[in-house]
Parts: sequence; C-alpha cells; structure tokens
Amino acid sequence: MDFMKLLKSLEELLYEVVSWLIFYPLTIWRSLVNPLYMMRYADEELADKPQDQYDDMLSPPLFLLLTLLLAQSISHAIPSLYDDSTLPPILSSTANLLIARGVIFSVLPLVMAVTLVRRKNIRLTRETLRPPFYGQCYVAALFVLVAGIGLDLMLIPHQVGLTTGAILFAAAVTWYGQAEVRWFKRDLHITTAASIGLFVTRFLVALIVILVVALALGLTLKSWK
Repeated sequence: MDFMKLLKSLEELLYEVVSWLIFYPLTIWRSLVNPLYMMRYADEELADKPQDQYDDMLSPPLFLLLTLLLAQSISHAIPSLYDDSTLPPILSSTANLLIARGVIFSVLPLVMAVTLVRRKNIRLTRETLRPPFYGQCYVAALFVLVAGIGLDLMLIPHQVGLTTGAILFAAAVTWYGQAEVRWFKRDLHITTAASIGLFVTRFLVALIVILVVALALGLTLKSWK
C-alpha cells in the first residue's frame, strides 16, 4: 500500500513537472502582453478552492521561482561573468543560490503589494497582503528576468555587451513601470501623474531594500566561509 502511494505521488509529480513545459511559456506570454489581466487573475484564483487554483497557469510564487532559476542559468551561461569558486560554500549549490535570489527579488513585489494595501487603508495582515503580492509576482518575474540579463550583459568585461544590456534593462524598466502605473491608477483610482510618482518612489524604495538585503546576506555568508 505504501509503495502504491509513493508510486502515485511520483506520477503526480512527473505530470506536474512535465506540464510546466506548456504552462510556463503560456504564463510568460500572458504576463508580457496583458499584465493587468494577470494581476486580476491572481486575485480571483485565490478565492477558489485550493485544488482549483491556477489550473490553467502556474501559480505566481512558482512562476517567480522558475523564472529566477531560468535567469540564474542564463547568467551562468554568459562568458567571463561568474566564477563559482568565488561563491561562499552555502551558495555553491544551485538550490541555495536560487533560494537567496528568491528572497532578494521577492522584495520588489512585496513593496508594491504593501503599498496597495496601505493606500487602500486596509489592515495589513498575511491574508490581505497575499492577493496583491501574488499578482505582483507575475510582473516582477518578467522584470527580474529581462533586467537581470541586461545587467549581466553590461558586466561582461571590455564592454562587449554594454549596449545590448543597456537596451534590455531600459526596456524591462519601461515595461514594468507602465504595468505598475496602470495598476496603481486602476486599483487606487488616482491620476496618471500620481501613479507615476507612486511607482517611482516605491521602485526606489524596493531597490534600496534589495541592496540592503543583498549586502546583509553577503556579509552573513562571508562570515560562514
């Protein structure tokens, strides 16, 4: 009986992983062309029964983690950029490095989600924060992917990828900015100018928090060497 349960679990796991080959590209495409729809989708799906949630796309946190894994793989494929021998021991494995990236880059959707909850004068709890955070994971994942590739190209020695990297980074910021501005304007019922100001300030706050978290993580890991 235990063996059959294990076999059934393996079957479900295999099907889940294989299904990503379809639903991951689909989630990327829909997030790219219609980010506001994806934010609404994330909110609405949370109201369904757990077994019925996100049945036609990947869940937001999973999508973010897989995108970070993809970005990490692309970064390591760029020549002369990373030397694994310089990483702290705890980050020498793909899993640990992915977790570190997940913690750092989850700050971006977290800051935007907290902003929405606060501006709506809603009590900040784990439950009230979850819907906007889930919605933000879809757009943050694409931003981190493209902007990360752009930064990696810009860091290639001898400025080989500087122009291409700068274009990719600018495109990522522009796309992410327009999505957030439209989201703030729609959900908070404020003007375009106010939405732009809100996005710029929160984006800068998120970058500062990301920098602080990254530095703190780096110092902690350095002490573990």
